[in-house]
Amino acid sequence: MTGKHSDKSLTRRRALAVGGGVAGAGGLALAGYQGAFADEVGDAATAAASSTSSSSGTCVLMSSVTEGPYYLDGALVRKDITEGKAGVPLTLRITVQDTTESCAPVAGAAVEIWHCDAWGYYSGYTTANPGGSAPAESEDGSTANDQTYLRGYQIANASGVVKFETIVPGWYTPRTCHIHVKVHTGGEKEDGTYEGGKVNYTGQLFFDDDVAEAIFELEPYAKHTGSYTKLDDDMVYDGGGASSGLLTLKPVHKSDPSKGYKGFITLGIDADAENDGAGSGGDGGTPPSGAPGDAPSGAPSDAPSGAPSDAPSASASESASS
Repeated sequence: MTGKHSDKSLTRRRALAVGGGVAGAGGLALAGYQGAFADEVGDAATAAASSTSSSSGTCVLMSSVTEGPYYLDGALVRKDITEGKAGVPLTLRITVQDTTESCAPVAGAAVEIWHCDAWGYYSGYTTANPGGSAPAESEDGSTANDQTYLRGYQIANASGVVKFETIVPGWYTPRTCHIHVKVHTGGEKEDGTYEGGKVNYTGQLFFDDDVAEAIFELEPYAKHTGSYTKLDDDMVYDGGGASSGLLTLKPVHKSDPSKGYKGFITLGIDADAENDGAGSGGDGGTPPSGAPGDAPSGAPSDAPSGAPSDAPSASASESASS
């Protein structure tokens, strides 16, 4: 259950994150708070485009998977989560439906997403090595582990729809291109974040290989070189298509992927259930054992040393990277 955290210092956040818990991120600004609610115009078209329904019209309960090792509590409620990070623009529309109530929209659900940047770095974990050969997370080589880029919440409108403005994620060993997602209900917005309630669903959203590979040839993605894991080799994606998180993607410009994409999906959830984020798929992508992820000299003393402690077993890593 998502709780209210009075101590939001960096030290507390890092200590709990490494230990398997989470605490609120410190120093969160209210920028983007005015964009907390998704546009209502065109929601019906969005729901149709992103539907995971079967031919009988019954919506599909989404496959729940691991939250992975890079989750941090206390994300901002905002539409634009880029914080200046460069990459191919992605407008992401997510519709939340209750599979126990004839696919009724879950108005007021808090949809939270987080993902890596174009080079495979997550905010809050910038000392974790993304694998291959990637530039430093910041141009000056600093380790800004208290940043909040590419993390945020949106509150679903009456049609159960949220909208995010972000970038297409890059990749890191041993994972394919993906976005993490949680659906919360029963909480409330407070001080620009979402507090309380419970987590109903934890999952990941995926990108078609052809789309991802075309994007990774562009700048700034092309500066990260190495072996990209395709969908069929990913440790989390189970090949189930939309019900397993595969996005419907539409290019903004037919022949120029750099102009960006619009992504659609419907998340069918059990609004009465509570999910602890421990679903299938190992830990969802800690760099494999032995990857150079230690904090460089001069990094904050409360930054994690190396990869998070819940690293996958050797067999999972080897299988995913084959």
